Amino acid sequence: VLFLQIVHILNMTSAKIVSFLLHPEESLHSLQNRIEFETGISTGNQELLLETGICLDPRKPASQCVIDGVRGWDSYMVYLFDKSRTVYDGPFASRSLSDCVNYIVQDSKIQLPIPQLRKVWAEAVHYVIGLKEDYSRLFQGQRAAMLSLLRYNANLIKMKNNMVSASQQLKAKLEFFHQSIRLDLERYSDQMAYGISSEKMLKAWKEMEEKASQCAQAEDIGYLDEQIMALHTEIVELQKSPYARRQGEVMESLEQRAIDLYKQLKTRPPDHAYSDSTDMVKIIVQTVQSQDRVLKELFGHLSKLLGCKQKIIDLLPEIEVALNNIKEADNSVMQMQGKRQREIWHLLKIACTQSSSRSLVSSSLEGTASAPAAAWLPQSSSGNTAAAHPLSSLAAPEDGENFADVIRENVNYLELFSSILQEVRQEQSSMMVS
Repeated sequence: VLFLQIVHILNMTSAKIVSFLLHPEESLHSLQNRIEFETGISTGNQELLLETGICLDPRKPASQCVIDGVRGWDSYMVYLFDKSRTVYDGPFASRSLSDCVNYIVQDSKIQLPIPQLRKVWAEAVHYVIGLKEDYSRLFQGQRAAMLSLLRYNANLIKMKNNMVSASQQLKAKLEFFHQSIRLDLERYSDQMAYGISSEKMLKAWKEMEEKASQCAQAEDIGYLDEQIMALHTEIVELQKSPYARRQGEVMESLEQRAIDLYKQLKTRPPDHAYSDSTDMVKIIVQTVQSQDRVLKELFGHLSKLLGCKQKIIDLLPEIEVALNNIKEADNSVMQMQGKRQREIWHLLKIACTQSSSRSLVSSSLEGTASAPAAAWLPQSSSGNTAAAHPLSSLAAPEDGENFADVIRENVNYLELFSSILQEVRQEQSSMMVS
């Protein structure tokens, strides 16, 4: 018997306890099928919570519902909630009266012998204690729901912080992108008259600026932030509510009065005296009324907790969508920034190539002009300037060879210049196509 594993499940929708004997290595899904058969709650809508508010892990066996050791195993509860419902309003019937207790409740003034009255009052005390314990278990189920809500809220706050951080980063990148592209467009317009121009590239840059303005919509998360803050305020108010704390003081005092009455009855001698049950019945009625009141308050508060939890569950996918939109906009902005920087460096490469080609042309022209002039200058000897004969300026055979070398060199420079210009035209046409 000590090795048997029994799980007690408190159905919070009906305030009733169902118990199951667990089979060795039984899966949680198997246990849920048995719960569905007993309670009518489908496995998809079942939420099984431990006292700490932790939901049972479907990957682990059903034995996770049972605590280790012998002490407290019979009072340990798993709390069953129906995820398709957020309002738990009863009615919840109190535990039934035994026949003998019901007998004195129907007629509290009936006279019974003391020995028989002791037995009846003992069951009456047991009934009063049971009402208080029923409330205590339901309150513990409400507390488990509160702890579960706080876990969901912690996850919501974490996702909200990630969303706000990503939104702020996107906003900073968009501001940097807009300032950069405005400056690039101004500088580009200034140099169009004397530098490099491309209408296609200019149009692409303006389209980037418009697309960046559209990306700014992704950073607008104000509507989500407002909902989260309002929900957070509501959860804080639920935590501060008096109904979030135990309300069984009246029932505990009635329990103690019932015990004291029974003790007084036990001290009376078992003679032939008779007595009625007016005082005990009054305690029973007050306890039932007190339980009805506190259960109504408890389930009203529980419904608010479950309503907040459902709001969080509905908000989480919206936050996921907002995060994905922010990430997509962030990637788009970075890709546009990278593309524009590559185009700027491409323009710089073309400008450098044109500058180097101009310097090569100018140096070749200077060399062509100086070489013939030197060849046709009059020759001097011994440092004295003699009157030159008109025919002395004609080129000698050696001079003719030097002139032919200069011509060949100029032809080579012209061919090099032509190839450079052709390469520049190809790069400009490829940039316009891109």
